[in-house]
Amino acid sequence: MSQRNPQHSKARSPQGHPQPVPAKPRRRIPRLLGVGIALAGVAGISGVAGALLAVSLSAAPLMQQELSAEESGVFSQETPISSSGNLRLPRLTRPVNILVLGIKVLSSDVDNVPPELQGLGYHALVNSFDGLSDSMLLLRFNPQTEQLVVLSLPRDTRTYVRGRLTKLNEANRDGGPALTAESVSDLLGGVAIDRYVRINVQGVEKLIDALGGVTVTVPQDMKYQDDSQHLYINLKAGEQTLDGNKALQFLRFRYDAQGDIGRIQRQQMFMRSLTEQALNPATITRLPKILSVIQSNVDTNLTVEELLALVGYGAQINRSNVQMLMLPGTFSRPQDYNLSYWLPNYGDIDGMVDQYFGYGTQRVATTSTPSRVRVAIQDSTNNPVAVQALTKALRDSGYSNVFVDKTLHDPLPISRIVAQRGDGATAEVVHRYLGIGEVRVESTGALNSDITIQLGEDWNQGLGESL
Repeated sequence: MSQRNPQHSKARSPQGHPQPVPAKPRRRIPRLLGVGIALAGVAGISGVAGALLAVSLSAAPLMQQELSAEESGVFSQETPISSSGNLRLPRLTRPVNILVLGIKVLSSDVDNVPPELQGLGYHALVNSFDGLSDSMLLLRFNPQTEQLVVLSLPRDTRTYVRGRLTKLNEANRDGGPALTAESVSDLLGGVAIDRYVRINVQGVEKLIDALGGVTVTVPQDMKYQDDSQHLYINLKAGEQTLDGNKALQFLRFRYDAQGDIGRIQRQQMFMRSLTEQALNPATITRLPKILSVIQSNVDTNLTVEELLALVGYGAQINRSNVQMLMLPGTFSRPQDYNLSYWLPNYGDIDGMVDQYFGYGTQRVATTSTPSRVRVAIQDSTNNPVAVQALTKALRDSGYSNVFVDKTLHDPLPISRIVAQRGDGATAEVVHRYLGIGEVRVESTGALNSDITIQLGEDWNQGLGESL
């Protein structure tokens, strides 16, 4: 597997971005209007809007730790990302890339252990941002294409950090958000990073509680115990509403065959559920508590105005325009390295970056020849005849590389055509041919597939009944 040297990354413009093109006119009335109306209504009762306005008058970022001038220069801040005016919530004015880092720091990781955590007899969690990145995301909010792109970066990704080949998650420990942003930008061939957000595990738990919990489908029983960390995970499979503590169990579990990659897939499931539940006008009533959690447990160079602009933009995004990707790559082989790595596939990375992180109009990938497309089937119907019929239908249409993957725990009413590697155009072709389901650009399918069909009851009710 080849490695990308930072010196060979794609060239940036003087401002760190490709030249933007004029934004496309919107094709619908944004639901942000509903958020504004809801905010105004709440203001009459509790003064929430007034409080938020007072805070947002400050242009200072919500930073827990200061950056040097050199570190600040890593982030593209020359062009504002938001604007606001009288009687109007802040709005997003250009595409913006946000690096999100989830940090887990144990008392054994730091020299100065807080007094309240000393002598506990186990490795306790510390309210700090200085450790390894436990999870990493690059979010692209693009008002020109009306998209929200979420790229998951496996923490074991083998890449350059300060010129040394190592794991990507070491960058935050060694140089904070600036070094992490530099390392991620180089890994992706020069993608500019505009802002960063760091949140530790205590902050995640408090934020979920502030949002009122999140309803997700736990795909399998999750049980794990580590007395040395006081980490106790015990979740049953099935749909349920998770409070902060249980959500943290769900997000930290990685003790199965896929390890951290399986956890990334579950994180994407969690994020989609959280986005659909949290980004709605009802969340406005929880903003004071949410803002309090952010101010105490989040380190970011976003201002409150910018944060509100991002939330407002997210609230109006259609679910079909939320794409969840994972850095293309493969597991390392035990005989090749002493440690376990995720080895980047730079050709696929460049294609993904060109399609989802470019400026201007939305780019559509060229569909692949059917015989080259790896199609996985994950059945939720418990109907072998339906799986056989789908396999035959795909092969009859030229998709010769079809295989049956794992069985899903809960039945799906509607099938999902998952673009596992971001090729939404090919997923749309399969969708139109089958005439069922919905297309999802996310990485929750079979790892070794291009397209994963998560078979639902609509197949039985449609084409399957005629076979």
